[in-house]
Amino acid sequence: MSQDTLSDVLRGVRLRGAVFFNVSGNSDWAAEALPARELAPLLMRGVEHVIEYHAVAKGHCWASIPGGPSAHLKQGDVVMFPHGDAHVVSSAPGMRGESDMSWFPGLQIDQLPLRIAYNGGNAQIAGPAVHGDEPDTTIVCGFLGCDLQPFNPLVEALPRLMHLRATEDDSWIARFTQQAVAESHARRPGGEAMLARMSEMMFVNAVRRYADRLPDQSAGWLAGLHDRFVGNALALMHQEPARDWTLDELGRRVGLSRSALHERFTQLVGMPPMQYLTQWRMQAGARLLLETRSTVASIALDVGYESEAAFARAFKRMVGKPPGAWRRERDAGPAPA
Repeated sequence: MSQDTLSDVLRGVRLRGAVFFNVSGNSDWAAEALPARELAPLLMRGVEHVIEYHAVAKGHCWASIPGGPSAHLKQGDVVMFPHGDAHVVSSAPGMRGESDMSWFPGLQIDQLPLRIAYNGGNAQIAGPAVHGDEPDTTIVCGFLGCDLQPFNPLVEALPRLMHLRATEDDSWIARFTQQAVAESHARRPGGEAMLARMSEMMFVNAVRRYADRLPDQSAGWLAGLHDRFVGNALALMHQEPARDWTLDELGRRVGLSRSALHERFTQLVGMPPMQYLTQWRMQAGARLLLETRSTVASIALDVGYESEAAFARAFKRMVGKPPGAWRRERDAGPAPA
């Protein structure tokens, strides 16, 4: 299939990145991050969901979700938290830190990326540079914003913690870490945009690596992409979401009977093909609502609905509000902190 379904989803959920912190640690130290639902309004205004990542530029550390998975990170490694879990990065496993972010809203944009130095149990918020002894560990911390509503099949397909090792057969991760440190320290014009694009590229690389290493018999949206029949069905629906698809036609196009496609698709993706199509149409419609000034009636036709009323009913079932009201609320942005 010529259609790149993963790229289509990444565009549809409006992935965008930023880098905000350089963290250094000495002695026994721990930094604790709030869950994404609390971080999002502080760090990326107007963003519904935040995926935090940490890239180790020097030394080593541990990353963990309290009560959940953990990973030992070495120089060049990256760890990501796709579901937005609260988590800890520390010099040793099992440590906890403070997660107070009340100081952040008072910062000015030209103060970013912020440098934070941990020395034992003390944290120092620094300006242009952190003075003192060379730290044991240096980390670049970044954030990727995306939409969860109406429909984001990718986030749910990823684990709570993703550990990307800087191996010789994939040195891109190590180069990303080095370049992110250089850009964040240099503060050159365009650096913020450069770091944002690099973050997005790193995320796509991480998703592809994770998908390529899925065990046989795995289930989920990414496993569906890799399946010959389900992947082709997904590509067809993403290529022409407004088309009046039927299960019969999808099955004929991918080479399965309608019953076999229904069973295989549901087993892998977790929902029947026609339900998936409806939900993806809602996501495509939501993107048009936010990124264009087209009328709701015009958008309804663009995503495969014969009437504005039918589209509005389907949209309200998924997000709890009619498309016009949802657009006005998102255009207004979040309330001031």
